[in-house]
This record gives sequence, structure tokens and C-alpha cells, in this order.
Amino acid sequence: MNEDLKVNISWLSQDLVETSSPENVSAAISSLIPVLEPPPEPQLLVNPWDIVLCTSGTLISCENAIVVLIIFHNPSLRAPMFLLIGSLALADLLAGVGLIVNFIFAYLLQSEVAKLVTVGLIAASFCASVCSLLAITVDRYLSLYYALTYNSERTVTFTYVMLVLLWGASTCVGLLPIMGWNCLKDESTCSVIRPLTKNNAAALSVSFLLMFALMLQLYIQICKIVMRHAHQIALQHHFLATSHYVTTRKGVSTLAIILGTFAACWMPFTLYSLIADYTYPSIYTYATLLPATYNSIINPVIYAFRNQEIQKALWMICCGCIPSSVSQRARSPSDV
Repeated sequence: MNEDLKVNISWLSQDLVETSSPENVSAAISSLIPVLEPPPEPQLLVNPWDIVLCTSGTLISCENAIVVLIIFHNPSLRAPMFLLIGSLALADLLAGVGLIVNFIFAYLLQSEVAKLVTVGLIAASFCASVCSLLAITVDRYLSLYYALTYNSERTVTFTYVMLVLLWGASTCVGLLPIMGWNCLKDESTCSVIRPLTKNNAAALSVSFLLMFALMLQLYIQICKIVMRHAHQIALQHHFLATSHYVTTRKGVSTLAIILGTFAACWMPFTLYSLIADYTYPSIYTYATLLPATYNSIINPVIYAFRNQEIQKALWMICCGCIPSSVSQRARSPSDV
């Protein structure tokens, strides 16, 4: 066998020398040597940002589902304030479900129609959440400005009108991508949230800024009313000036926390949607959208779990009793 191998090699060498130039000989020999290509780099099957958003959606859904169930199963929680808190919790619940469904459709059931539906659901839910926050702010202002007639039938009717309007407007926003207001046919018109168009994203951002400005103005008026009420209560009960100052400062601090949290969560994504488009790196979209989802996590803590009546209902569900610290706590002007 060695003799055959020598014959083959000698024949190959003789043939190369006789028929080819030195360059061709080198190329022919190189072609006989197998080329080892580097193995392809492993690609991530799931975007870590999508996992974080899905986790946030799960937490949002569980947290707000508790609030919705408490308000739904307690007939005593039917005042305008609780209806608006329930609307906020329902909107945030749908937003959380939308984030979960978006993750499922993105990696398990990939479809353009499914993408339109999930983006529409998320847009409608967050729109309803922001509108519910505005409605709660209006309700708090009216409850302080018209303190004597706040619980009248007229107020209840006004609350139902606000709920119908905000959910109607939010539903229309959610239907826009499905009804053709999307960028599937023209990628150049896409915003940072595909398949929303740049114009749609800009309109939503401007609407948010207008609602934020209105909320800011209302909270300034609420601060003035709270300070005036605290001063009147201090005079009637002969409180010390220090007590009046502490109570007023607590009320103003509460309002500052509410408004500051709302702005910190939503302002980055709102401003980014105005200046960016689909050509920007997606990491910026994730980094600004994630804080907006945190607002739906914080809302139940600020608006629901701090409420004394909801605390009582929650304690009754969990342990069948109401702690004395909850049942005997008096409401102060700082509880706005």
C-alpha cells in the first residue's frame, strides 16, 4: 500500500510540475488542505429586556388583580373615588396582561396580526391608566373644592361620564393599529414602538404632556386647598403652629411624591418617543419603556393600598379581622 501511495504522490507531483506554473502548484496544494472555519457565535434566543418586561407584566397583573377583586366583591366600595381606583387597577391589569401576551406572541406565535393586537392592547391599557390618573386627580380636586356636595348624585353621574369617555378614547387608541394606522407597509414611518407610526407616537406623547400639565395645575390647586383646610382645622382645635406646619408639609409631600413618581416613570419614554424613530437602537426604547411599566406597579401602592377602606377589605380577606391600627386611624388633611 505504501508503494501505491508513493506512486500517486509522485504522479501528482510530476503532473503539477509539468503542466502548471509555481503559482498554480501552490493553489492546487492549498485546495487539498481543508479550511477550518471558526464556529458561529451563539445567538441569544430570548432578549433579556423582553424577559424583564414580561416579569414586570406578571407582577403588574397579580398586584392589580387583587385591587380589582377587592373593589368588585365589596358593595360598600362603590363611591366615585373607588370606581376611579378600580378603573386605574383594571387598566394596569390589562397593561400587565398585554406585556405577557406580547412576550408569548413574539417568541411562540409570531404573526403580524398578533403583533397589531398586542400593541393595540398595550397602547389602550396605558392610555386608560394615564387617563384614570387624570380622572382621580380631578375627583380629588372636586372632593376638596365642593366638600359639602361631593357625594351627591350629580357627582356620581359625572364620574360615570368620565369613565365612559376615558375608556372610549383609550379603546379608539388601541384600535388604530388594527384599523390600518400602522407602519407595516412603510417601514420608514415606524416609531420606536413597531408597528405604531411616528405620527401616532408623537400624538400620544403630546397628549401625555398636556395631561401632565393639567394634573400639575390641579395638584397645585389641591395644595392650596389642603393648606387652607389645615390652617382652619388648626384654628378650630387650637393646635400649635408646629402641628399645623407638620400636617401641611405632610400633605404637600404626599402630592409631590405622587406627581414626581408619575413624571419620573413616564417622562423619559414620552420625550424619547418625540425625538426618536425606528432607526435608533432598541436598547434605548427598552430603557425608557421599562420605567413606564413601573408606574403600573406603584399605582396600587399609592392609590389603593394606602386607602383605609381598601385596607380593611384586604385584612378581612386575608385573616378575617381588622387591626385596630387600621380601624381607628383618623383621616387628616394630609391624606389626599
